[in-house]
Amino acid sequence: MTALNPGGWRPEMTAAGGADDNTTFTGNRALMLEEALIFEIGSTETTGVDFDEAAPAADLGALARTAPIGLPGLSEAETVRHYTRLSRQNYAIDLGLFPLGSCTMKHNPRLNEKVARMPGFADAHPLQPQETVQGAYAVIHELAEWLITLTGMHSVAMSPKAGAHGELCGILCIKAALEARGEDRRVILVPESAHGTNPATAAFAGFTVEDIPATEAGRVNLEALKARLGPDVAGVMITNPNTCGLFERDMKAISDAVHAVGGYVYCDGANFNAIVGRVRPGDLGVDAMHINLHKTFSTPHGGGGPGSGPVVLSEALAPFAPLPFVTKHAEGFRLIEEESAGEDHPQTFGRMTAFHGQMGMFTRALTYILSHGADGLKQVAEDAVLNANYVLRSLEGVLDAPFAASGPCMHEALFSDKGLADGFSTLDIAKGLIDEGYHPMTVYFPLVVHGAMLVEPTETESKAALDQFIGALRSIAMRAKNGDPALKTAPHFAPRARLDETAAARKPILSWNEPATAPGTPFSSEIGGS
Repeated sequence: MTALNPGGWRPEMTAAGGADDNTTFTGNRALMLEEALIFEIGSTETTGVDFDEAAPAADLGALARTAPIGLPGLSEAETVRHYTRLSRQNYAIDLGLFPLGSCTMKHNPRLNEKVARMPGFADAHPLQPQETVQGAYAVIHELAEWLITLTGMHSVAMSPKAGAHGELCGILCIKAALEARGEDRRVILVPESAHGTNPATAAFAGFTVEDIPATEAGRVNLEALKARLGPDVAGVMITNPNTCGLFERDMKAISDAVHAVGGYVYCDGANFNAIVGRVRPGDLGVDAMHINLHKTFSTPHGGGGPGSGPVVLSEALAPFAPLPFVTKHAEGFRLIEEESAGEDHPQTFGRMTAFHGQMGMFTRALTYILSHGADGLKQVAEDAVLNANYVLRSLEGVLDAPFAASGPCMHEALFSDKGLADGFSTLDIAKGLIDEGYHPMTVYFPLVVHGAMLVEPTETESKAALDQFIGALRSIAMRAKNGDPALKTAPHFAPRARLDETAAARKPILSWNEPATAPGTPFSSEIGGS
């Protein structure tokens, strides 16, 4: 087992057969459980299930398996314990503050989960007859009305499944609008302070991407943007608040300039939780903006999904929105799909996904909105901004904050590695945070800041939780500034030691090869240990 994970901690026995002060026979350290690979626990020669007779032959034809499946046979108890032990090595919002921010996960109120599990929501099927899912359609329609109201926009496409999916939806609406005008504009402008998915989305949709520089204050260079505008520019993709944690003060001027040359404005709304209830993007001239329901309205997004990224649209882009969408009539709710699009929505660019979007996320988001109300949503933004500024100002003089003089930050505080001792970097601080019991913050992004550390505490953290995190980060930063050599090998208390991340990224080991063993050698499961 040692050879399989050379970078991590493993128990080593002394020559006399005993363990030193840091090792145990099992490899466990009290409740820090050492877990072997599932192949190392069980045997591919055994099964955890007893069959009285051979299973009947399945009519699979050429798809029938012709060789052993090669998976270990475990009992139910072994299987449950294996995955439970692995889960204990995960960090989660229910364990502590997540400095990566709401983009990954913030507290999800349990009321939302309860409502999402109610009969009629949890078991709804997208192929049910429309008259049997009127309640689900009512949820989609009411949530859509809230999103339109909160953003000051004209309409909303509910089907996109995540933020980047929503970006693509908005860009395809822009593309369809340009085609309807008979114009072949091929350039999308993307500021340096935008999310990294923005240029990727524009390129995927077939546009040429050109960068717009940022000012020294971390915002879009308005004059550089105006200088590049022309008849070949389809639009601009701008993140507001941006990835430097700052509100784009010139947003209305940017929109006016883009509209003056016939382009459209796409706003990345991933950071909407910093301005919800305070600013309506529609008032700033935005034509399309996706809203990450997991970020602003607390639907869970740990582990990469499920997400939901509805796209609000201006009156100019609304005719090109994708199918399907829910409409309200005197007799109830109706889903507009391809069969009726020719009459009801003839300029649609098509369909983004097979069905109607993430029903569970819609239910959770609407529950969150209704439980907060308009005044509560305004407080969400105020608390998110307050918490981020509290982190920023509490670390003054300890960590360099390149845009601290640019005015209040919004949803997140941005620091750099400037001022650390020679040889120490952002990575050392991130690894040190693991020893303190925290998942590291976002590191080395945005690229406009060297050694960036992006801390987003979200609005759901208490002052006590923030004080503890600030104390831990302050302690680690001081160690990095003073050149503490122990920090170079952190983490020391995690299940695995620091990995060679370059080798792990370039030469990952993604498969398990059964080691050669002498005939008669017992499996680890047969001798009761790892």
